[in-house]
Order: sequence, then C-alpha cells, then structure tokens
Amino acid sequence: MQFLLEVTVDDEATAEQTAGELGRILRYWGGNLHHYALKPGDGSAVHDSEYREVGRWRILADEGAA
Repeated sequence: MQFLLEVTVDDEATAEQTAGELGRILRYWGGNLHHYALKPGDGSAVHDSEYREVGRWRILADEGAA
C-alpha cells in the first residue's frame, strides 16, 4: 500500500512558517493514525493551525498489486 499526504502551502509564508505548519500537521496526523485501519480507501482532510483545509492524506493500493 501507499500512504499519500498532499498539503498546499501558502506561497506568501516564510520558510520558517511553512516548516512550522508542516511539522504541526505531521505530528498531529502521526499521532492520530491509530484511529484508522490504514487500508486502501482510508483518508481524511488535513487542516492548518487556523483550521483551513489545506490538503488530505489517503491510503492507496500498490499500483502493482494483483
């Protein structure tokens, strides 16, 4: 399976702000994944610290899986 995380970052944010937001998102979802079966089709929206939807994560089946 594949775990795919896509996040759109603010082009006007500084590198420090972007790193902070991405770090927060990774920490939050890293700690929250135990709530999911982690099977193909699972996924959820990803929000920034202001609770704006900025992307999503999802579990995909391997492309070569039969």
